[in-house]
Amino acid sequence: MRISTKGRYALRVMIDLAKNGRDDYVKLQELAERQQISEKYLEGILGALVRGKLLAGARGKAGGYRFNCEPSACSVWQILSLVETSMSPVACLDDSENSCERADICVTLPVWKELNSMIRSYLEGIKLEQFLRNVPENKGRELHGKTLKCGL
Repeated sequence: MRISTKGRYALRVMIDLAKNGRDDYVKLQELAERQQISEKYLEGILGALVRGKLLAGARGKAGGYRFNCEPSACSVWQILSLVETSMSPVACLDDSENSCERADICVTLPVWKELNSMIRSYLEGIKLEQFLRNVPENKGRELHGKTLKCGL
């Protein structure tokens, strides 16, 4: 399993919004700038997180995106599973029902199932709340000549 850029960005944005967007809506442009992600790419990620009900989205002048869950209840697994194509370590486990024609005789399938279970369990155990304790306070950190408002 390989976490894509989309998954890594989704996690970063969720941490950012857990820290900075719990009460008010944060504009897409502000998030994109703070996280150094293109607005167009970020829009797709945010859309998936809104559809998954982890974020609330609002249109209009006062619109944007707002954190919509408790940091103590929102797991890395929830976030990644909304934006990643697959979270399985092997293709034959992508479906809930294994469609591999060799499943009944495959001697390696139990290893992949156990690995899949371990990955899921591990990522479900990591909550956004844990990241918030490690986010540095805004100290005007610079990146590529721009002052960042968030240490993510």
